[in-house]
Amino acid sequence: MLGNAISGDGSGRRALILVENLSVPFDRRVWQECTTLRDAGWDVHVICPRGEKRDTEPEAVIDGVRIHRYPLRAATGGPAGYLREYGSALWHTARLARKVGPVHVVHACNPPDLLFLAARWLRRRGARFVFDQHDLVPELYLSRFDRGKDLLYRGVCAVERSTYRAADIVLATNESYRDVAVSRGGKRPEDVYVVRSAPQIERFQPVPPEPELKRGKPHLLCYLGVMGPQDGVDYALRALAKLRDEFGRTDWHAVFVGAGDAFDAMVELSRQLGLTEQVQFTGRIPDADLVRYLSTADVCLSPDPRNPLNDVSTMNKVLEYMAMGRPIVSFDLKEARVSAGDAAVYAPANDEAEFAKLITLLLDDPEKRARMGRIGQERISGPLSWRNSQVSLLAAYAAACRDRKAVSAGAPVRTGKRQRS
Repeated sequence: MLGNAISGDGSGRRALILVENLSVPFDRRVWQECTTLRDAGWDVHVICPRGEKRDTEPEAVIDGVRIHRYPLRAATGGPAGYLREYGSALWHTARLARKVGPVHVVHACNPPDLLFLAARWLRRRGARFVFDQHDLVPELYLSRFDRGKDLLYRGVCAVERSTYRAADIVLATNESYRDVAVSRGGKRPEDVYVVRSAPQIERFQPVPPEPELKRGKPHLLCYLGVMGPQDGVDYALRALAKLRDEFGRTDWHAVFVGAGDAFDAMVELSRQLGLTEQVQFTGRIPDADLVRYLSTADVCLSPDPRNPLNDVSTMNKVLEYMAMGRPIVSFDLKEARVSAGDAAVYAPANDEAEFAKLITLLLDDPEKRARMGRIGQERISGPLSWRNSQVSLLAAYAAACRDRKAVSAGAPVRTGKRQRS
């Protein structure tokens, strides 16, 4: 069993990060956390699933981070499929954790919240448990499956409660998630640290626009992100149909970059709406191509509808649009406003006609578009930069590694300052 760490300095200490829903380093947030900890002197190990087209090696050492990957088949067929997926992931995680050996900190990233089971086993062997709450899983369940607060929902809530109870420290992606950890999770405010996701600036460097990407149209609209049932791509497509039919605008080409389990359904919806000639679906593409599209885009789309999850979640695509200096059209969501501020314009929640109207207004106002783009870049390089999140992450690890009695008796580090502006 490893001795207790009593300093925020990671020298000679080992951290194990557990991830289930993405491979690493494809999971950008987790990779930024890994490299931040590595630079602070931590010996960082990661257990995660293998990717399908990348991150396929069972084991790799990348930039000093050792990654252990296991085979995993994504869930299909409803709840039974998720039970099979999560059961397999837990078995592989426990197997690989034994291989890694003792650690000072076990850092579990949800979803699912079930990783607390592996973390609890390590905690009994001297590790401290940091819970990195990427999603509010009860809200995700309500938003994705539309089953209401049924038996499975109650089970999801029970698992979340167990994770909160087991965690020594919670990392929240924004203030809304922090409030949930304190109010619903019963965590002490000083044990919850806001570690905001932030785009990798080196990955999002604008290049000269390429007019040919507009397919002969004056304007390019761009969507970047996952295409799942709760991500609003269907709202964006219906808004584009209204842009054409109700506002008479055909002076645009739209590109949807990304993939997900709703991808095929969205391609079919585009066909049904008669948008095939004006809407292009690329699937996942290399970073260089993504930057080309974003550098050429006149307006970027964030069509996430208001639901229990989206209203309080920080959308990575919004931050990435801002890093590229692009103006954004979004529905009016609480955390969308916190992130984007005046870098976006906001349609009433789920109002596709108003969403289309705002696209029209921005297409007709290039000066406003440029001003919004500058505001976004300033926010990403300032209050929303990863530099601020690094400070909070390392403070959270320092708190996790303190002796329990010293933490409760002393003056804990607080990093829950609101970053809203």
